[in-house]
Amino acid sequence: MHIHILGICGTFMGGIAAIAKQAGHKVTGCDANVYPPMSTQLEAMGIELVQGFGAEQADLNPDVYVIGNVVTRGKPLMEEILNRGLPYISGPQWLAENVLRDKWVLAVAGTHGKTTTSSMLAWILEDAGLAPGFLIGGIPENFGVSARLPGRPALDPDSVSPFFVIEADEYDTAFFDKRSKFVHYRPRTAILNNLEFDHADIFADLAAIETQFHHLVRTIPGNGRIVSNGREANLDRVLARGSWTPVERFGVEAGWQLGALHEDGGFDVLLNGEMQGTVSWALMGEHNRLNAIAAIAAARHAGVAVKDAIAALSRFANVKRRMEVKGTVNGVTVYDDFAHHPTAIATTLEGLRRKVGTARILAVLEPRSNTMKLGTMKDALPGSLELADRVFCSAAGLNWNPGEALQVMGAKAQTFGDFDALIDAIVAEAKPGDHVLVMSNGGFGGIHQKLLDRLA
Repeated sequence: MHIHILGICGTFMGGIAAIAKQAGHKVTGCDANVYPPMSTQLEAMGIELVQGFGAEQADLNPDVYVIGNVVTRGKPLMEEILNRGLPYISGPQWLAENVLRDKWVLAVAGTHGKTTTSSMLAWILEDAGLAPGFLIGGIPENFGVSARLPGRPALDPDSVSPFFVIEADEYDTAFFDKRSKFVHYRPRTAILNNLEFDHADIFADLAAIETQFHHLVRTIPGNGRIVSNGREANLDRVLARGSWTPVERFGVEAGWQLGALHEDGGFDVLLNGEMQGTVSWALMGEHNRLNAIAAIAAARHAGVAVKDAIAALSRFANVKRRMEVKGTVNGVTVYDDFAHHPTAIATTLEGLRRKVGTARILAVLEPRSNTMKLGTMKDALPGSLELADRVFCSAAGLNWNPGEALQVMGAKAQTFGDFDALIDAIVAEAKPGDHVLVMSNGGFGGIHQKLLDRLA
């Protein structure tokens, strides 16, 4: 089958492309903006990319067009597809019908931590020899790809693994299907990591998101398992609307707990107050420790012993763009992180602060998500950036003034409409021993390498 993917360079649709290619389909695709790591991954797989959404792509005559949620009415190719009555389907529905139908799906949902937790869970299953398939919104360092089909388990190499780990996004499916992506996946095991207001471009309020999470819960079978953050009242409210599945909670005494934190970054894992073992790793922040115990709990439901899951996490290598060190030049270290919601910004800074102590942190922020572009979270920005010593914020593409929002931070914060002026200011401020934390959910104009080049 030939599939042509519209919006192929998004992390989710790029994962669909990788899986379809591995399954033997002919895959082509198009997008308006192309940047690593997804563009690099697609090119390495030999997938042909077309720039833009031109109507002439209808002449490729694929068997079906797979439509990403970046695609809107008015795109010439989409209008041509509709006018000619050509076959099309959303990415989540294609995945559900062609890959997930007979699989034990382990889905990771939540406002924050989906990519990291999915990566941890997939790695635990892999380390246990279960050869899971996965589709993750980032590239786990342990795998080097964001998506793959299930492989052959170590203990039964004549079979194909039944397990598939998926990052379960609450964002809408497509312009013609406004349900959240995750309602298509029908998981047997589901992690509910947290729940906050986000995606202000499609959700009116928190209650609207809670309703979508309720729809997800309604699809989980009675012999499945829900692993839910016990610290989140919003998730408790979702489950109170109806749940037909056993629930395990993490982050609380009556469930999976974080035990003692060790000086080297490791931590103890407890279940109902009983010691289970110690995770030895160097990842930063309590949010990552909570992600870890959620992944351990979900893996146990799939048959992985807790001690084996704990051991596997000692070999977990994190995800690209999650506190990824891009380089150190003249004593200045530059990091790349995907944080873009105020809560994620705050937790990322907390983790880095714990690591670097009193060293200076220069926070560089691109408010690029649809929610941030609308200014919905602007009042929460100053508090989220409190642990930074200096703040440099891009004002490009915004219909609100971040300078006004950050005014309460005084001289500590600066905003820039010009990209080159932003780089000039960061380079002028940076001193040996500083840590430059760049936060964006996009490519940010390749700022990381440009900073490293200038600092040299």
